[in-house]
Amino acid sequence: MTLELVREEVGDLVRHWRQRRRLSQQALSDRCGVSTRHLSFIETGKASPSPTMIGQLAAALDVPLREQRRLYTAAGFVPTTTELPLHSPALAQVNEALELILAGHEPYPALVIDGGWDLVAANEAAYRLLADLPADLLEPPVNVVRLSLDPRGLASRIVDPGAWQAAIMTRIRHEHDTTGDPRLGALLDDYGVPASAAQPEIVLTLKLRAGDGVLSFLTTTTVFGTPGDVTVAELAIEALYPADAATRDQLAELARNDNA
Repeated sequence: MTLELVREEVGDLVRHWRQRRRLSQQALSDRCGVSTRHLSFIETGKASPSPTMIGQLAAALDVPLREQRRLYTAAGFVPTTTELPLHSPALAQVNEALELILAGHEPYPALVIDGGWDLVAANEAAYRLLADLPADLLEPPVNVVRLSLDPRGLASRIVDPGAWQAAIMTRIRHEHDTTGDPRLGALLDDYGVPASAAQPEIVLTLKLRAGDGVLSFLTTTTVFGTPGDVTVAELAIEALYPADAATRDQLAELARNDNA
């Protein structure tokens, strides 16, 4: 039996993202400077968009880089961006930057995640926080969200784990609404979002029990600006900063003991 590959229609993809962004054809055509009739022809397959038109549509719809590649491919064009393995020679500069950022954040924890929240890399301070977790939970691929919500993982050490789950899953929902990434959809299916959850906080807070004390962190997210590669575009550096002097001192002591 011969299996036939089903080619995606660019018009279907454009309509999908227009509807996902809750835009009418009129609103999208105004953004792109084309007639509603022409946009309708693109969506129904009666007209083929040029590469320039695809770029305008992708920008107007805020289509993620990975999905932009699907648009170009569906229209029969070579995508304008790449999707390279992180450790490919072409991304050597990116890897070097990540190593410098992670090392420079010591003695505070920092980690790099991909678009599905799988762990890509972490500094020694982050691994010190995970050192006493069951080894099987740290077997790659490690999903940071699942690790933090697993009763055998960090959940048992998080102060007010319910509030943390609401905060992190609200952020996941927001990211899924933006990107449509099925990996994020799977996390939502497994953990959900409390109905009372609000918009994602600008800075997430995390409190972890450590011995007789509590480590309090503020978390921030850093991404690469205007990358031309899908892999790089989906990377995020999650940096934890001490929220009080006691946490700052304890992290410094842990680092000294580790290096002794």
